[in-house]
Amino acid sequence: MTDLTLMTSASDPASVLPSLALLSHRVRVLPMDAASLVKMPENTILFLDARDDLAMAKTLCRLVQATGLSTPIMLILTEGGFTVVNPQWGVADVVVTSASPAEVEGRLRMIADGGTRQMTAPLPGDQPAQRDADGHIRSGDLVVDTDGYTASLHGRPIDLAYKEFELLKYLILHPNRVFTRAQLLQEVWGYDYYGGTRTVDVHIRRLRAKLGGEYEHMIGTVRNVGYRFDPPEPPAEQETHEPESDDGDAEGRRASRRANDAAQASEGHAASADTKTK
Repeated sequence: MTDLTLMTSASDPASVLPSLALLSHRVRVLPMDAASLVKMPENTILFLDARDDLAMAKTLCRLVQATGLSTPIMLILTEGGFTVVNPQWGVADVVVTSASPAEVEGRLRMIADGGTRQMTAPLPGDQPAQRDADGHIRSGDLVVDTDGYTASLHGRPIDLAYKEFELLKYLILHPNRVFTRAQLLQEVWGYDYYGGTRTVDVHIRRLRAKLGGEYEHMIGTVRNVGYRFDPPEPPAEQETHEPESDDGDAEGRRASRRANDAAQASEGHAASADTKTK
């Protein structure tokens, strides 16, 4: 028996993919919104109802990628929806709402056995940040020293508590990736921490305050999901023009000076001749 999650906004979930009711799988129904992503168990296959709201379905698919979840997605479509789905959606498979029980079961088996590759295109900026030889991670004017457990902005040190540093380090190491509060709690505080996810919110707020108004936006909030590190945009390359040679201008100035000297000399000779005549 496979654990399945159906995410839909339909008033009658059984009408989304009727064949599911004829199969012996456990089906959990959740609302079709970002908040539902954190309610899914780890080992589930997500059936996403994209029949009536393709835009929302695509947003949720991208959020699953951004949060790093390995949950395979089966997209439920009408026949017309096939024209817009592409690898950018990051789904494992697609199925029409009228699919037979045998077809749905076969597709589920392929996903469960790893026979269907997830059609995933890499997210922009999804590469992990790189440390230099000194253990420094740089993101614009922000520098995190992973060996010295220090951070600086514009060359000035930031006074961070230990967990604040660990949280900033973890986020900057995974730029543009969305983490739920539970994920951050697990990765930064560890499995043996018994506090609630409110701790993450408090530390994020402190980090933003210490980064200051100009840089607090680098720690972004994804509503109803969690947080991500948004690295600053690289400065736009400015076109450089070769300076025009000033040889011509210099030559012109020298010619002008020679002409002036010649004119002054001529005036001097003329004045001398007048004096002798007198």
